[in-house]
Amino acid sequence: MTKYKRQDVVLVDFGFSEETGSKKRPALVISSDNYHKSRREVVVLAITSNIRRVLFGDTKIDRWKEAGLLYPSLITGIIRTIKDNMIIRKLGTLSQQDFQKVQETLRKVTEF
Repeated sequence: MTKYKRQDVVLVDFGFSEETGSKKRPALVISSDNYHKSRREVVVLAITSNIRRVLFGDTKIDRWKEAGLLYPSLITGIIRTIKDNMIIRKLGTLSQQDFQKVQETLRKVTEF
């Protein structure tokens, strides 16, 4: 069971896919409390400060300072499942308004 909750903005040590190192990046926890009850993994969306390039599946954060971020940012459409021990610490919590926008975007991304 993890101590993190849906809407938490966390700092994660993401490993590169080539396994050549890692980079600390913010991410948004999207997995539910029920998911966390029986797992040691967390489902997250990557966050970037590169707001000039908004792709399908990305959501701009309006209240980025309240979420504990240092720069204007957007939540990407990049979904990852990570071990909870990859989370370094909690940075903040995404506002309900911003989280609703993320949920709307995820619905569009996962339409079949």
